[in-house]
Order: sequence, then C-alpha cells, then structure tokens
Amino acid sequence: MHSKFHYANMDWIKPEYSKGQIDRAGRVMVDPSATPEAISDAAAVVNNWRASHNYPLNTFKVTLRRKALAVDPGRLVAQRIKRMSSIEAKLTRFQRMRMSQMQDIGGARVIVGNVGQVRKLVRTYLDSDLKHSLDAMDDYIDSPKASGYRGVHMVYRYNSDKQAPAVYNGLCIELQFRTRLQHAWATAVETVGTFLQQALKSSQGEERWLRFFALMGSVFAHKERCTSLVPDTPISEVQLVADVRELAQSLNVHYVLRAYQQAIKVAREGDERRSNYFYLLVLEPQSGKMTVTGYPRARLDQATAEYLREERRVAGSAGAEAVLVSVDSIASLERAYPNYFLDTAVFLRELTAITGLSPQEVR
Repeated sequence: MHSKFHYANMDWIKPEYSKGQIDRAGRVMVDPSATPEAISDAAAVVNNWRASHNYPLNTFKVTLRRKALAVDPGRLVAQRIKRMSSIEAKLTRFQRMRMSQMQDIGGARVIVGNVGQVRKLVRTYLDSDLKHSLDAMDDYIDSPKASGYRGVHMVYRYNSDKQAPAVYNGLCIELQFRTRLQHAWATAVETVGTFLQQALKSSQGEERWLRFFALMGSVFAHKERCTSLVPDTPISEVQLVADVRELAQSLNVHYVLRAYQQAIKVAREGDERRSNYFYLLVLEPQSGKMTVTGYPRARLDQATAEYLREERRVAGSAGAEAVLVSVDSIASLERAYPNYFLDTAVFLRELTAITGLSPQEVR
C-alpha cells in the first residue's frame, strides 16, 4: 500500500523512496541486462514516484483553470502523468538524466484560442506571487522547435502550502500553453507517430513526414501572424504552401489520417458518471481499439495500479500506449487528448483550407 495524505475528500499518494532509490530504479528500467524481477521492483518505485506528483499537479491545474477562464472562457485544461514508455524513452535518449530530476513527470496543459491569449495567460504567471518557484521556461512560439512544435512551457517546483506535507516540496510540474492550431498540429504528429511507430515529435522518423510537419508548423505560424518560423523552412508563405501541397499529395496525408480515424473504435468501460475524475486511456492501433476507463477521486490507488498493469500488457504491441489523465468531464476528454482517440479533424480541415486539396484528390 502507498503512503497517503488525505485532503479535499481524497487520499493522495506520497513519495516513499529517496532520490537515490528513484535514480537507481530509473537506470534499471533502461538497463537491457536487468532481470525481470529487478525491472518489476524498479517499476514499483517509478510508479510511486509518478503517482506522488498527482497532488501538486492537481494544485497547479486548479490555479491554471481559474487563470485561463479569465483569459478565454472556452479554454480547455487537462492534466496527465507521464507514461512509463515516455519515461524510458527519455532516460534512453538523455543517458545522463536522473529519474528524480525529470521535470515533466506531472504536466498540465491549457488550450486557448489564439497566441495573444497564450501571451496574456503566461504573463499572469510571470506577474503573480506564486509560492512555487519557476524552474525553467521555454518559449517555442518565439523559437519554434525544428520539428515544427510551437507553444510555451513553464516548469515550476512545488512549495508546500499549509495543508500539504513537505514531502511534495521540490516536485516539478510542467505547464504547457498552446493555441488550438498548435494543439491540432501536435495531435496530428502524435497520431502519425503512433501508427508509424516513430517518435516524430522528437524529430525521429521518416524524413518526408518530419519535413511535412516542420512545414506545417511554419504555415500555422503565418496563419497566427507570428514572425518566428520553424528553422530551415521557406520564409515565403507561397513557397511554404507549395511545399506542403506537394508533400500532402505524395504522402496521401488526408487519406492516411482519415484511415487512422476510421481504424479506431472507442469502447468505454465503466460509466460516465460525473464522479469520475481520472481516466485511463489505452490505445491499441493494431486491433483498432481505444479503451477508456473512469475512476472516482477515491480510487486513485486502483487507477495507478491498473495504469502500470496496462502499460506492461501493451508494452509488446506495436504502437500501443496507455496514459492516465484527468479532465473536468468525460465530454472534454476527447478534446483534451484527441491524439489518443486519433481525432485529427481540425488539422485536416486546416490542411484542406491551406492547400485547396480535397481528400479525393490525394488518394
């Protein structure tokens, strides 16, 4: 059983291991010579470390939701705990990184209408007197990633309030700020990456798809009237659109993304009662299945255990993923995490408007 802290009618899991134990567990998770027993023990440590971020993450989400409402009444706020597969991939990619220092174990995301609203919301954080400390900030709107990703990330270190135990102090929570266009781009990247089994969002994978999404990042930047384009993409909007159109045709982007959408059948387990607070999403592209299971606040322990179990179950299945998320209601779940439902409708509408291509023209 996990050590817990009871607050707001809920038992929150507390970290039970030292940073040294957490770092050692992280190394075991990516050690190809580790025994199954060692990996199982390490996974239990990492799982507790992940789950212990839920309380500070929820604290940040409450504040983010309030601040965002004042900026955009139509805003969407969601939170997630980092997937084990993503943790392992990051530890493998950055071999000097320590598990206890990973800054995005807990993450909250807000999606607003436009860049001006992103700027205004970020400014409310920079100008506020939060007791939590800002550890890092990356503005990928002013300086887009080579992949085409755009948005603003802020990493805070949690500092305990009067109710919470000091064991949460120092835990990092990442806040992501995106426009709807930026979110549509990210959704399409993750969707294609899932089916191609390539880490496109980390600039790893088939060159033509990487180029297509880099170009689309700059096209969206133009549409949002941003002066900073994706590195190594044409400055001319006319040339950008021409290049996007050519790749959209050669890659059959419309057809491929629509096929991915049609391949997924959503099966909701449990009910959709408003009491459900956490949702476990399990995407299995090979069988064309998406499973959504809801849990009330009081069943965080069960949600955490089943999250780890599902991650292990689908680990050997191509493109399969599991993630434990929290949103305000089941109705907003697909809007907050469309890539897990493979919903690329917004991206496809934008692509059609930009290129003038219809789905029939690219089959």
